[in-house]
Amino acid sequence: MHPPLGEFELIQRFFKTKAQAILSKDPQSITLGVGDDCALLNPQAGEEIAITSDMLVEGRHFFINTNPVWLGRKALAVNLSDLAAMGAKPIGFTLAIALPRIDLNWLEAFSDGLLGLAQEHSCALIGGDTTSGPLNICITAFGSIPYGKALKRSGACADDDVWVSGSVGDARLALAALRQELDLSSTDLESIQARLHQPIPRIDLGLALRNIASAALDISDGLLGDLKHILKQSCVDAEIFLDRLPKSATLQKQSETIQNQFAASGGDDYEICFTASPTQRDSIHTISQILNLPITLIGKIKTMQSSEPQMRLLNQHGHALNAIETSKLLKSFDHFA
Repeated sequence: MHPPLGEFELIQRFFKTKAQAILSKDPQSITLGVGDDCALLNPQAGEEIAITSDMLVEGRHFFINTNPVWLGRKALAVNLSDLAAMGAKPIGFTLAIALPRIDLNWLEAFSDGLLGLAQEHSCALIGGDTTSGPLNICITAFGSIPYGKALKRSGACADDDVWVSGSVGDARLALAALRQELDLSSTDLESIQARLHQPIPRIDLGLALRNIASAALDISDGLLGDLKHILKQSCVDAEIFLDRLPKSATLQKQSETIQNQFAASGGDDYEICFTASPTQRDSIHTISQILNLPITLIGKIKTMQSSEPQMRLLNQHGHALNAIETSKLLKSFDHFA
């Protein structure tokens, strides 16, 4: 029988001790980590600090009884994905977590997943909070960017290409299978389940795009719905070819309707969608080869023709979809819808 753990013992055992090894890797960026009232960051000369926060709530963002190793990795991965989309190098993160009870095995597995991914990206845990309550995980991550090099959503220009990394739609397909909305073989589900539970933050791609992309974001709520944010902040239109959306072999087994719906608006992909001048195509192909990561040209940025940005979707024959078909594919995830 283990003696009960208090808040500070919990932090020391499962988080602080494991975090120390990561912190020692890059002592210049972090002056003070876990253990005081505040952490202290030390931006290097000529750098800016990028800050992002994401919250994961049980029953809303992940299933009850989700593998805690997967959950720990995903909780950090979705934040690192935001840093990647800005072209930021991870520095550190804070963790605020509400726990319904102290489960030692769960905490061991969760912290292994969380800090395992942190170790991979030299991103140290530098503070946070714990409390009792329904399972809720909130992470704030910090990254560094050379001054003026951040990849914003507001830089897209007419005639820019629109690109997306990896493939899209598998996370939504896995979710549909787990919800029993459709049938997938165990082999097919196994091949894509990691896309839902263990997304890969495209940090190396974000760093490589600093001097190449004109605008960028990560795909969390659906490719086309998220792309609308770039259009709105850049005051541009776009033309997207649906048949170019990169899909896995597993997704391609589904009907054309499901393929397009899940790839266009499925959410939870955590790939990078970005725009760039056509003069950068060779550089982008080189980055793709170096990173061994597919990067697909899916459309074109156009001059805005009305008071609101518009996205024109084209089928495999080059014909525009009608307004009803387009609205279905542009609908992204909304927590309050």
